[in-house]
Amino acid sequence: MKVIILAGGRGTRLSEETALRPKPMVEIGGWPILWHIMHIYSAHNFNEFVIAAGYKGEVIKRYFLDFFLHHSDLSIDLQAGTYACSNTNTPPWQVRVVDTGENTLTAGRLSRLRPIIGDNLFMVTYGDGVADIDITELLNFHRSHGKLATVTAVCPAARFGALILSGNQVIRFSEKPGNEALINGGFFVFSPKAFDYFGDDHTSLEGEPLERLAADGQLMAYRHNGFWQPMDTLRDRQLLEDLWAHGHAPWKVWQ
Repeated sequence: MKVIILAGGRGTRLSEETALRPKPMVEIGGWPILWHIMHIYSAHNFNEFVIAAGYKGEVIKRYFLDFFLHHSDLSIDLQAGTYACSNTNTPPWQVRVVDTGENTLTAGRLSRLRPIIGDNLFMVTYGDGVADIDITELLNFHRSHGKLATVTAVCPAARFGALILSGNQVIRFSEKPGNEALINGGFFVFSPKAFDYFGDDHTSLEGEPLERLAADGQLMAYRHNGFWQPMDTLRDRQLLEDLWAHGHAPWKVWQ
């Protein structure tokens, strides 16, 4: 099953970090947050990734192009112009980086990937948030309810629009959540028929597509009560950096 990571935005609220690189390449503990997110999925044996790139996507391409070399010992014969790698330590990932347009919105990026996904179930998340989420349990939940889409519902500080639920079904969205409001935390699962809701390059997943899925009774919420943290600001980045540096990173669910 393919995991799509939305990695094409400009990250304007992190402009100090994103002037030269896309937001998913901003580092936590010396590793891009994209690397952290991929490890969360890989811990549950999901190792096939499609990176929906846009703004400075060439930085992501170069990172993965050089990944094998950077995670190996390197022996170089300068006179012959040859080299050999040894003691390689790389995860079992298959990575496809796709240019989905510099100005394309999130649902539009997904629509561009439809030929790659085909008629298969797929997962989606944002390239700037981490959680100690049980991906296997999330997928099992999606398969159990038979609807087209699952969104992970989390309860952070009340600065986001809220999901209004009836049981586990998403009824509507609220722009002014209360202190205990659940919000969209990413970590989606979609059935292929959900592509019919995504629209064109000018469509944001967080707007009409999810609202239409909810109105049609096709959007369910997987409640995640553990750790979840986006990296929207420098303060968010510093929080994640501090957790990692002190060995208390809850999202590190891999060995």
